Amino acid sequence: MAHAKTGGARTSGLKRYYDVNGWLFIAPAIGLIGLFLIYPIFRSLYLSFFSGRGMMMKFAGFGNITRLSGDPVFLKALTNTTIFFVVQVPIMIVLALMLASLLNTDRLKFAGVFRTAIFLPCVASLVAYSILFKSMFSIDGVINQALLAVGIIGSPIGWLTEPFWAKVLVILAITWRWTGYNMIFYLAALQNIDRSIYEAARIDGVPAWARFVHLTIPMLKPVILFTTIISTIGTIQLFDEVYNLTEGKGGPADATITLSLYIYNLTFRYMPSFGYAATISYVIVVMVAVLSFLQFYAARERS
Repeated sequence: MAHAKTGGARTSGLKRYYDVNGWLFIAPAIGLIGLFLIYPIFRSLYLSFFSGRGMMMKFAGFGNITRLSGDPVFLKALTNTTIFFVVQVPIMIVLALMLASLLNTDRLKFAGVFRTAIFLPCVASLVAYSILFKSMFSIDGVINQALLAVGIIGSPIGWLTEPFWAKVLVILAITWRWTGYNMIFYLAALQNIDRSIYEAARIDGVPAWARFVHLTIPMLKPVILFTTIISTIGTIQLFDEVYNLTEGKGGPADATITLSLYIYNLTFRYMPSFGYAATISYVIVVMVAVLSFLQFYAARERS
């Protein structure tokens, strides 16, 4: 009996020893996460209730929120961000799905080369590819020269000087860079699907488009939901491409300015307005939360 009690005490002591050492082991990581992730979240929420220039701020309550509706630059940034999300995300998701399906066939030669080539833009230098795009899509760039040569256009397109075409250029740049990233997820999921399902459908005379719509897409639904959400988050937070393509101006005439770029300008380019910038950052938080919820709800309804 005494031996059992001794053994139980020893086990309890070892458990406490391992618990303490485990917490000590992860304490530095928890401290860094708290300092650089959790604290900024609450600090920005606190700042959103203040207004003023630089460090000369005063409590404004919900003044920054009411200011949003009367800020034409914010409304333009919100509109541009919504346009990029509504247009670019569906194009990228559909294109990634189609490419993954094409590259998943055994009959395709050099499939590995094509997969690598499509994925490479994801690891390309952001600055390098932005400079390349600006050169290619300039007035006398290779894109305009090629379109003129085949007779598609009669005069050069101002990709960087006309509002509509500037938006198109940003959408092209994002699609070029991130389609391969989503394609890898779909390709990995497709390779885990039993090929006998497709063989049975093929024997039953189901055409390729029907196999894609009624077999591939339903079986990839969880992966499609995941990629749609991360693509939504990335597009709502769009900053890098616009900053590099327009030299941080969001031009022409704010035609490509996004919410993230406007936050950057409010903080670093204009007279610092930390409280108002923090308020706009929570607009992004709300947009991401609402859109993610709607996507989860839509996926649940269809299952």
